[in-house]
Amino acid sequence: MRAMLIANPKATSTSRRARDILVRAFTGDLDLHLAETGHRGHATELARQAAVEGYDVVVAMGGDGTVNEAVNGLLAEGPSPDLPALAVLPCGSANVFARAIGLPNDPLAATRPVLEALRAGRHRSVGLGTARLPDGSERYFTFCAGVGLDAEVVREVERRRVTGAKADPSLYVRTAIRHFFAGTDRRRPALTLEQPGRPAKSGLFFAFVSNTSPWTFMGRRPLNPSPRANFNRGLDVFGMRSMDVFPMAGALAQLLLGGERPVQGRRVLNVHDAAEVTLAAERPVAFQLDGDYLGEQENITFRSAPKAIRIVI
Repeated sequence: MRAMLIANPKATSTSRRARDILVRAFTGDLDLHLAETGHRGHATELARQAAVEGYDVVVAMGGDGTVNEAVNGLLAEGPSPDLPALAVLPCGSANVFARAIGLPNDPLAATRPVLEALRAGRHRSVGLGTARLPDGSERYFTFCAGVGLDAEVVREVERRRVTGAKADPSLYVRTAIRHFFAGTDRRRPALTLEQPGRPAKSGLFFAFVSNTSPWTFMGRRPLNPSPRANFNRGLDVFGMRSMDVFPMAGALAQLLLGGERPVQGRRVLNVHDAAEVTLAAERPVAFQLDGDYLGEQENITFRSAPKAIRIVI
């Protein structure tokens, strides 16, 4: 079985020595080609090369950003049963997708179930989401897209990381609190949600579009605004029509407590199992996919892509 292992040497939670151990664990079972990423978007280029060259498996060793890039490389020409399957070794700070498919949040612990699945030829086809921009470009996401506040926080965290800050949960929490009170626009909602055949819903400050649950993790604690979202259905949306302290605190409390019900409240918007939604903005608004900041946009159409990719699990 030919496999390309795409490794991010800057992944948060894994040393060079640990990566070497992981690579050796796979060489006994696979005809393995190791490819390390050197710049943003490199994993996409490598995964696309693996698809063109007919590899059987692509192993993404990194965080959610590496996984997202590998997915977009594999699906550059669209879904196909002939494409390589994707295996994931979680080496990032959050590893939301790896945890969502049932892997331990540790690359060494995840190696065993991934190897067992490879030996048994076992995989699972999962649905993804796509985000289409006004310029016609389209990108897949595995677990979540965000427009507004959370994307602004991701942008600020990425700036802090450039200056040497460690991307741990405490950095996101500190950045989110500071940005909520002193950074984001809490007075002028910019977003309107549109669905084919349904009335538009305006007055939104921010929204999460989820392909599975949870949306993200704060350490070991999941944050889950759309608990009914899963890989076998369409997309779920959670949005807020208020940025006042009390409605936000109530929503945050429900997020932290978790449970099987979506976040409730008069200022809360929930959409479940949608094939397509569009978020239109009155002004450019921050946008992120799978935790990667992708600039400001004024119109994004999200669509569900059922059974888009085979995951080794």
